Amino acid sequence: MAFETKLIVNGAFTDAQSRAVYTRECAVGDGVATVSASADINDARSAANAAAAAFAGWSATDDADRSAVLLRAADVLLAKADTIVEAMAQETGATEEWARFNCQIAAEMFRHAAKMTGFSRQAERQGFDEAVRSILLRQPVGVVLGIAPWNAPITLATRAVAVPLAVGNTVVLKASEKCPKTHSLVIEALVEAGAPPGVANLVTNAPNMASEIVEALISHAAVRRINFTGSTRVGRTVAETCARHLKPAVLELSGKSAMIVLSDADLDQAAKAAAHGAYFNQGQICMSTERIIVDAAIADDLVARIAEIARNIRVGNPQKKGVQFGPLISADAAVRVQNLVEDAVDKGASLVVGGGVFKSTMDPAVLDNVDASMRIYSEESFGPVASIIRVSSEEEAITVANDTEYGLAASVHSRDTERALNVAEHLECGVCQINGSTVYDDANMPFGGTKASGYGKLSGEESINEFTELRWIAVHKGSEDLTL
Repeated sequence: MAFETKLIVNGAFTDAQSRAVYTRECAVGDGVATVSASADINDARSAANAAAAAFAGWSATDDADRSAVLLRAADVLLAKADTIVEAMAQETGATEEWARFNCQIAAEMFRHAAKMTGFSRQAERQGFDEAVRSILLRQPVGVVLGIAPWNAPITLATRAVAVPLAVGNTVVLKASEKCPKTHSLVIEALVEAGAPPGVANLVTNAPNMASEIVEALISHAAVRRINFTGSTRVGRTVAETCARHLKPAVLELSGKSAMIVLSDADLDQAAKAAAHGAYFNQGQICMSTERIIVDAAIADDLVARIAEIARNIRVGNPQKKGVQFGPLISADAAVRVQNLVEDAVDKGASLVVGGGVFKSTMDPAVLDNVDASMRIYSEESFGPVASIIRVSSEEEAITVANDTEYGLAASVHSRDTERALNVAEHLECGVCQINGSTVYDDANMPFGGTKASGYGKLSGEESINEFTELRWIAVHKGSEDLTL
């Protein structure tokens, strides 16, 4: 039976005003996964209006009460884990492991945000004139619009709303058209946890309405901040729209993460990290390991280890027991990744293992001897391909790692931690792991990229600055000479 999804506006589950719906086809078989309300711009404005009306009350709510709502939301979300597993499988083809991982990380995000409700709101700073008292106030901004993608839907929808709510804003989450039910479950958790009406709202819409809905929400007078996670291509459009309306945005966009394997690395550990980074969720993660840059002296050994892991991954329907690797988001996505592999092979790369495509499923691939002439060297594949780039020195490895328009995540593998740290300091990315997978997150840490991977931080205490306004109030004694 298909899931049903409503809009969530002012605490109520409602149909679109036009009664329009759209269907999300099942990602793991024939049939319909979800029948969802399809909002138009009037529905979008109603959601923003509801959030605006709730802002004064929520921002004035005691810190402990806001914290309690977020803590309860974490528990409610975990209680919904079985439903989330089913919804993610049906809508996105996710494995149970990936879905439960999403739940755990999202719960941590809610709990970490709950600790941030008591953020420092006021400080004093001495200016040039000792007779003037300067007070710095940090205050919530109003309504925050969160736009989340389908690939890590519970984690990224939670990240879009948790900190904004913690610091006293109200939110509108615009769900992905590919996973309306999954995204709805995050807002449902907040409503069930006791978020007052209008504090957390959900807008779902048919794909052909996406541009109009985003424009209507960004342009709404009460919407003061926007956070978007998704592709750089769409992120540029969001940024341009925000710029027209002079609205600050936080953008977490595409990646081309590099994993550097130095000559003294533990190859068994590096191979496991490479496979995890390249293949978890079929490589459909912004932090996925897109390039494995390895010292040529150890490359053969590393490639053999990664290939052996890839050969033993069980591919199929993620709802069947023992399947570790599900389909890509669509058959078109699988064909696109396959085309990147074929282009690389045509230009001299070696397909060591995998790469076979059946409908929307692709066998995990190892592609050796990738170079800059190949599309997969520079284009984000967003698929299950471990691309091996051989280099002759540490300096060349750094140059190759930075040879991309993106700058989200990276990792460096070496038995010498200081050596690895020195390399990490020279990499142009927002996040870097030492002797770990590029796919790693921690709600306590600031997460965000550089270059075309976006700007701003969506986690950690640093994210408070993104969703609050800093004001300066100067108290004068009134004795200054103000003669014109």
